[in-house]
Amino acid sequence: MMMNWQEKYRDKIYTAEEAVSHIRSGDKIIFGDWAGEPPVLIEALMAKANTLKNVEIIHGMSPGPNTHIDKAYEGHFHHTSLFLGEKTRSAYREGRVDFLGGSNFHEWPKIFARNPDINPHWAFIQLSPPDEAGDCSFGISCCFTEPAARTAAQVIAQINPNMPYMGGEKINLDAVDYLVPAETPLYSIGRLDIDKKTQTIADYVADLVEDGATIQLGIGTLPDAIARNLMSKHHLGVHSETLTEAMMELVEAGVIDNSMKTVNRGVCIGAQAAGSKKFYRYLDHHAMFATMPVDYVNDPFEIGKNYKQTSINGCIEVDLKGQANSESIGGIQYSGVGGQLDHVRGARLSEGGKSILTLNATAKDDTISKIVPFFEAGNVTTVSRYDIEYVVTEYGVADLKYKNERQRAEALIAIAHPKFRDQLRFQGKKIGVL
Repeated sequence: MMMNWQEKYRDKIYTAEEAVSHIRSGDKIIFGDWAGEPPVLIEALMAKANTLKNVEIIHGMSPGPNTHIDKAYEGHFHHTSLFLGEKTRSAYREGRVDFLGGSNFHEWPKIFARNPDINPHWAFIQLSPPDEAGDCSFGISCCFTEPAARTAAQVIAQINPNMPYMGGEKINLDAVDYLVPAETPLYSIGRLDIDKKTQTIADYVADLVEDGATIQLGIGTLPDAIARNLMSKHHLGVHSETLTEAMMELVEAGVIDNSMKTVNRGVCIGAQAAGSKKFYRYLDHHAMFATMPVDYVNDPFEIGKNYKQTSINGCIEVDLKGQANSESIGGIQYSGVGGQLDHVRGARLSEGGKSILTLNATAKDDTISKIVPFFEAGNVTTVSRYDIEYVVTEYGVADLKYKNERQRAEALIAIAHPKFRDQLRFQGKKIGVL
């Protein structure tokens, strides 16, 4: 009879408070990514904050409460964020969060290993219970959680029975220093109603997705609408940074079968998964879903091996030269690049691949055009004009691939809101693209 894992590894089992008691001032800690953040370890760390100074916490965008970023913890914790979200933007502006820009998502594991300011003393991660061999799944958050565990000097893992055991990368309990059995709910991501504008964009995008394509989609209302529009497609595959609930529905409908993929045939590959409790239960031991580290999933050369890899991402604005800004507003960092550029470039390397960027034509009740002659000072170029292919708004599709400057500008003006088109043509002539 197989020995109970808690009996076999009893010398490694601690409460969260006992495990976190080993943290010292000046240490660097990487939290597991996204919905895989280990809440009991974070709460235990916060409880001893007054005994610590200058602990560096490295994390991505989290759906959790993020109270450790509050000003009350200044001097005790400082943060390096790999992606700014709603809860970290104000702290970033106030100097309590440093943004790790200037690198693509698939390169982050190299940063953990090679940048002495980031190289972690500790990884706080969350895992599924082990199988008979003592191997745990990273479940819905392999992404940079696995590289964090791979890189850190010591690993503390919350072993959570709610974490689904998924195919893909595993870690053996022998490689974990402190085991904290604790059942907590996984962070879930809701789904919003789809408005008419979003549905129109989704209709255009769905027309661009071919049968047999391998798709990449993000999280949010528009990706959800796009996925629901794919129900009439055949033999789709998935190689995507994020696995979503809509993909589950496409698998159940037989639309996604991964039969045309060049690599990992038969399996939806992602770095992470986000959705409801129902989705997480569905993923548990499901043969068609696997999570792998971000330095594999988002490697453009791995992405590009797939047949008809189709990358679908949102952006904030596009200028008339065909450059996309997906991360800054008013000259200030607003989010992060995530895996967008990785997947754009991977799709370009793919046989029959397509890269699609989507955005609303306007903002603030049609008072601001998101097709612009040029970016405001300080706004960044996330996707260069040398990488961009399709741009989609509710007014249509602009195919920019292999087009000259004038053709690109004309195509973009055609999908801008009609009230801004004359102004864009005037500005386009001034900057020499028309």
